[in-house]
Amino acid sequence: MVSQTAVKLEPLWRIRLRLFIRSFRKNWALSWESRIGPLGLGIILLFVLMMVAHPVLLATVWDPKVYDPIVGFDPALLGRHPAPPSWAHPLGTDPIGRDILSQLLWSTRAEFALGVTSALITVIIGTFIGAICAYFEGIVDTIFVRIADLVMLFPFIALLMVLRSVIHLDLLRLALVMGILSGVGGITITLKAQALTVKVKPYIEAAKVAGGSAFHIIRRHIIPNIMPLSFLYMMFNVTGAVFTEAVLSYSGLLDIRMSWGIMIHTAESAGYLGAFSQYWWLWAPPGAAITLLCFAFYLVGRGLDTVVNPRLRKR
Repeated sequence: MVSQTAVKLEPLWRIRLRLFIRSFRKNWALSWESRIGPLGLGIILLFVLMMVAHPVLLATVWDPKVYDPIVGFDPALLGRHPAPPSWAHPLGTDPIGRDILSQLLWSTRAEFALGVTSALITVIIGTFIGAICAYFEGIVDTIFVRIADLVMLFPFIALLMVLRSVIHLDLLRLALVMGILSGVGGITITLKAQALTVKVKPYIEAAKVAGGSAFHIIRRHIIPNIMPLSFLYMMFNVTGAVFTEAVLSYSGLLDIRMSWGIMIHTAESAGYLGAFSQYWWLWAPPGAAITLLCFAFYLVGRGLDTVVNPRLRKR
């Protein structure tokens, strides 16, 4: 006689969680072998601490009238600005009398917001369009590929400078414009090529035979399989967004209260950038911050490449 005892099945969410944890541990081990990814994450964590430290310092240690990054001014140094580094101002003051360290810490949040927002928009648009082009091909593929070719035809920063004469660019609008332009640009072609390798898999044909709609197949089968590559490109797009903002801010083309690029622009507009060795504290901290943050996301991207790229995996 067959036993009537019901078999208690493990919940599906628990199975997926266990598989995700197992995959995360394996991929983390692959990334840790090169030490590149963890080093980049460590540098990013340093910038996160800088971002968190600024409001804490203003609330507990610093006098907002002196250390506010926008309107702060130290009357004790009246007539001596830009002042070199001292105990009161570890990175000195700018030509207007504002504390350089306060500006550096405050600008970190703007750079993170710009870079991450722009990269997210780029990845979402590029992943969706790339999957659609690979699945439908034909006229849909031709239209989006021609748009991508057109966007890549123009130098990116020069194109943004032209758009600046038409659109009032603040931080949010800059992130939207860069995200959209990058999303319909080269990333579309790259992700489309990856999606084409997924489209020919047997389970895609099985899903079609089972009656799966085009939207269902794209959403449940194609997009999840190209997301690792999308996330890799997201890291590199953060680097590009931070660098682009610095160039545009230095050129005085953005309506932003404070950023690392504006800090260098302030020194240049006051005539101190020519004597860069004498007034090094005006350009070296923001320049180093831009370089280090871009370098950190690049390292994370390279670390992810060892996970995503089968040729770089440990055999």
